[in-house]
Amino acid sequence: MVNIKKTAIVYCENQFGLVDGKTATGLIRHSENYTIVGVIDSLLAGQDAGEVLGEGNLGIPIFSELDEALRQLQSVPDCYIYGKAPLNTYISYPERFLIIEAMEKGMDIINGLHQFFSEDPEFVYMADKNGVQIKDIRKPPPLENLHVFSGQISKVNVPVVAVLGTDCACGKRTTATKLNEALNDHGIKSVLIATGQSGLIQGAAYGAAIDALTSQFVIGEIENAVVSAFENESPDIILVEGQSALSHPAFMSSLGILKGSMPDGIILQHAPARKFRCDFPDLVMPLVESEIKLIEAISQAEVLAITLSHEELSDLGVTKFIKDYEKRLQLPTTDVLNRGCRKLVEAIINHFPELNRTTGLGNVSNIQAAETLVA
Repeated sequence: MVNIKKTAIVYCENQFGLVDGKTATGLIRHSENYTIVGVIDSLLAGQDAGEVLGEGNLGIPIFSELDEALRQLQSVPDCYIYGKAPLNTYISYPERFLIIEAMEKGMDIINGLHQFFSEDPEFVYMADKNGVQIKDIRKPPPLENLHVFSGQISKVNVPVVAVLGTDCACGKRTTATKLNEALNDHGIKSVLIATGQSGLIQGAAYGAAIDALTSQFVIGEIENAVVSAFENESPDIILVEGQSALSHPAFMSSLGILKGSMPDGIILQHAPARKFRCDFPDLVMPLVESEIKLIEAISQAEVLAITLSHEELSDLGVTKFIKDYEKRLQLPTTDVLNRGCRKLVEAIINHFPELNRTTGLGNVSNIQAAETLVA
């Protein structure tokens, strides 16, 4: 069945291309549910969203405000997506007015915040008045539809690989999405499990926004997503998006992901130039080595490869880190946005040789030959 995408404009005022704008960034790079026709961020107005992200001109303009966008676009978008992921609990009053304005123009509201718009009396009234819908991505299912851990994960007899990281907003979802695409392109049927609101907005068919769940259900919901994907899709491999970092003192998500998905392998995402934890300037970033030790102490899975965020790095800087990590850690290392996923695909095939039956790549022992490093 063909998936007919809805058109959408993404609100990301003052944050597009930055850490708290990761939902908007993800939607520009990949979306199975929406055709993004514009972004709202007055700081970058007049630019192309793709060029801001280093993706080249994608024909997605950035507007200073909603009124300007609606004047310039050929038609009113189907949806208004709140594309920021801040630590703030509630949106500001100006943002409330924009959401009401979007509803008055006939747009459905897509919300990934912990603040549920569908429980806001004013928003509910305006949605009903204008015949539009509010979709709260993080809103948990009814209690009767939630799952606790059952042990059914033991039925999954294909490789499960989790993409974890050393911090929040360091590229885990992007790497997982790109790797999922690359595996499928190589004839290996891969299904991605989303564990956060951004992945679900992008269109992942399986998963849950686990940071909005009562802790009792986090592990069970991840297990249920993996088992459901296994039973419904008959995949060759299942990827699980990571959240935060196992070592991060503020979040527990990675532990739930390791327990619920019981992965057979780990891809570890790292931002080498980042000195302090995202949004926590008093917390120093961990070393890749320490994160690997922690992951492998808690999980039976091995770290198979390292992936890098190139934030604040030149291409030469990325190359130096790749060479250093591959020499010291003896693990294939890449930046999937600029170097592609070939090393990751080959590392997975080498670790899970049963996947060779679905692809012609074969085993590759020389990881340096897997990709051409750009000097």
